[in-house]
Amino acid sequence: MIAKMGITLLALAATSHPVHATGFEDLAGIERQVAIYAGSSTGDPGDVLVPIDRRLKLAACPVAKDYAWHGQRRDVVRVSCPTAGGWRIFVRLVQQQQDMALSQPVVHRGDEVTVTLNAPSFSVSRSGEALESGAVGEWVRVRVGKDQERRARVLRPGTVGMMLP
Repeated sequence: MIAKMGITLLALAATSHPVHATGFEDLAGIERQVAIYAGSSTGDPGDVLVPIDRRLKLAACPVAKDYAWHGQRRDVVRVSCPTAGGWRIFVRLVQQQQDMALSQPVVHRGDEVTVTLNAPSFSVSRSGEALESGAVGEWVRVRVGKDQERRARVLRPGTVGMMLP
């Protein structure tokens, strides 16, 4: 019985979301996830976004938060707690990130590209085909394999990829 309860507690701890002891969301954790969503190769929020105001107190979200681009320019990420009575904030990316997205395309539709998937402990690469043109920092659709279509961030000419948390 005690062993079963211990396993249950471990399972709950593994699926829980980082929340301060006060019952509020960890803003630094949200910033790290936004940085990864925005394509930071290091996952360092200071590289890509304007910090979230630390006076903000968001109620703990009992489910996984939703991250999405807000607007056409991809200079703001919308973060929301998708529950009844949940919250929504907008995190602005720094000017350097905006300038990268507005530059000239380095991957063109039909190009053969290397598609990389990076995580802190591993990296996997495959060849694919760009289905859209894009500049460094932009997200484009790519075909990996026969029928697998994915979205990946343009990292440099001929290479697209994404970062896992």
